[in-house]
Amino acid sequence: MQRHGPGTTAVPRMRVTGLLLLVAHLLIVAWLTLRPRTVPWVSATNLEPLATIRAELAHGLSWEAVQHLGGSVLLLAPLGVLLPLSAGRLNVSPLVSLTRTVFAGAMISLAIELLQSGVPGRVPDIDAVLLGSLGVALAHLSVVPAARRRLRRRYGVLREVTPRIPRVELAPQADVLSGSRPYL
Repeated sequence: MQRHGPGTTAVPRMRVTGLLLLVAHLLIVAWLTLRPRTVPWVSATNLEPLATIRAELAHGLSWEAVQHLGGSVLLLAPLGVLLPLSAGRLNVSPLVSLTRTVFAGAMISLAIELLQSGVPGRVPDIDAVLLGSLGVALAHLSVVPAARRRLRRRYGVLREVTPRIPRVELAPQADVLSGSRPYL
């Protein structure tokens, strides 16, 4: 856990808030995507990447295509913000954070699609995994770097999380000559 100064509890609050919102969002997503549907027929499972996207766009950019593709992008997009928020890290590389978040979002999307294979009226679609991952990446890129920068400025977060202890005396002769570091 990072400390940001005397009496500051920003990171634990962010983590708790992020975890609560993450759980709430995942419960809503599970309810929306894993409920059985009663339909007279279902389309076949799509395991060919970009096939559904091409089929939707082949008919033109209609309102139904925008709803279908946009809904798939927006369904998991909040994970792009909620996953880093629940981690509570302010000093992390933007590329590492993006990679972790998109990977976790893709795995959650893949798990949803695999679970849908056992739900009546639901059909797994690989393009839903791609669109969900795209939504996670776009939300992360548009919100998280600026929010972290703002929070670091607000709380004056130091780059180093390990406190440095200044030496008061010289080291004993044996420690200096041995080249070993008994305490790190």
